[in-house]
Amino acid sequence: MIKHSAFIMLSSLVLATLSNAVNAGQLQKNIEEMRVSKAGQTMPQVVNRYQAISDTLEVKLAQSNDELAVTEMAAHQGHRLWQQAVRDVQSGHSDDRSLYWSRLSMRNVLKQERVGFNVADWQRDILVKAVEKSSRGFSDIEFLPDTQINILVTGFDPFFLDRNIGQSNPSGLAALAFDGYRFEINGKKAQIETVMIPVRFSDFDNGIIESLLTPFYRENSVDMVFTISMGRENFDIERFPGRNRSAEAPDNLNVLTGASHSNPKAPLFNGGTSSDGKLNGPEFVQFSLPVEAMAAVKGHWSVNDNHQINTLSRGQFKASSLAELQNEISVEGSGGGYLSNEISYRSILLRDQFNLNLPVGHIHTPRIKGYDSQVESDIVEQIRAMIAAAASTL
Repeated sequence: MIKHSAFIMLSSLVLATLSNAVNAGQLQKNIEEMRVSKAGQTMPQVVNRYQAISDTLEVKLAQSNDELAVTEMAAHQGHRLWQQAVRDVQSGHSDDRSLYWSRLSMRNVLKQERVGFNVADWQRDILVKAVEKSSRGFSDIEFLPDTQINILVTGFDPFFLDRNIGQSNPSGLAALAFDGYRFEINGKKAQIETVMIPVRFSDFDNGIIESLLTPFYRENSVDMVFTISMGRENFDIERFPGRNRSAEAPDNLNVLTGASHSNPKAPLFNGGTSSDGKLNGPEFVQFSLPVEAMAAVKGHWSVNDNHQINTLSRGQFKASSLAELQNEISVEGSGGGYLSNEISYRSILLRDQFNLNLPVGHIHTPRIKGYDSQVESDIVEQIRAMIAAAASTL
C-alpha cells in the first residue's frame, strides 16, 4: 500500500514536471501585443472579428507533436487570416483594424499557450515569424501568367495607438482592397498584389523592405511599385525621399531612435548595430512615378507633387532637383522623417542599385482621426484611380 501511494505521488510529480516542461519556454508579450487586452475592451467587435481563426490556432497548437507540422500549421492560419481580411474588405467591410488586432492575438497564442510537445523559446519565435509573414500577405504574392502589368503595393499597420487605440490606417485598407485586383487599361491586363508593412524600426533595420523587393527587382518581374501611408490633408506624392530618420515619434513598440531635426540618424541595414551597419546611399533619391497622370485624377482631395524637404544646413525648402541636394545632409525627405519616408527611400534606392527603369514612389493619403468607413473608402477609390492612371502611361 505504501509502495502504491509512493508510485501515485511519483507519477503526479512526473506529470507535473512534464506539464511544466510543455509550457516552458513561453515568450513575454511585447508592448504591441499587450495592447490587445485594452483594444478588446474598447472595441470587441473589431478585435474579435476573426476569433475563430485564433481559437483554431490554439487548439491545433495544443494538439501538435511535430515541429515542422506546427510551423506549417501556424503559417497556414496566418494565411487564412490575411485571405479572410482581404475577402471582407473587398466585400464592403471597409476596416483594416481587425487584421491588425487578430494578428497580435495570434502572436499571443503562439507565445503563451500550451504546445503539444516540449517547445523552446526559439521554436515559439519561429512560429510567431511564420504568422507574421503569412498574415501580412508576403506568402500570397502571385501574378497570373496572362498579366501584362504587374503592380506591387504596400500599406501600413495602424500606428500611434497609445494616442487612439481605435486608429485605422487608410493605406492598410487600400492594401486589403487591392490585393489580387485585376483591371484592363489600354488593352493591357493589369494586376495588383499587396503586402502589409509593420510600423517597427527593427523590421526596417533588419531589411524587411529589401527582402520583399529584391526578388522582383532581380527578376525584373514587376512593372510599378507604390508604397502608401497615411499623411497630411490631401494626397502627396513624395518626390525626394531622404535617407535619415528625424521624427521624434515612437513606433508601435514605443521605440524611439534618438533621432531629431538637429540630430538626424541614418537607418540600419540587415540588423547592423554599428556605423558599419548603416544603410548606405545618397542623402536624397527621386521618385519615378508618372505624377502628372496621377495628379490629373479627380476626387475629394487634391494630388500634390511634393518637393518639400529639410536639410541640416538650409532647413525646409522646396527642392527643384537632386543636383541641388548633392551636398546637403537630409533631415526630412518629402515624405518626412519617419517610416513612410524610409520605405520610399529604401524601395527607390534598391531600384537604383539594380539599375532599373521602373516607376517607384510613395503616396501619402489624407489623414484620418480614428476610423471613418466612408472617408477611408473614398480615399481607397481615389488611390485606385491614381494607380490606374499611372498604369495607363506604361
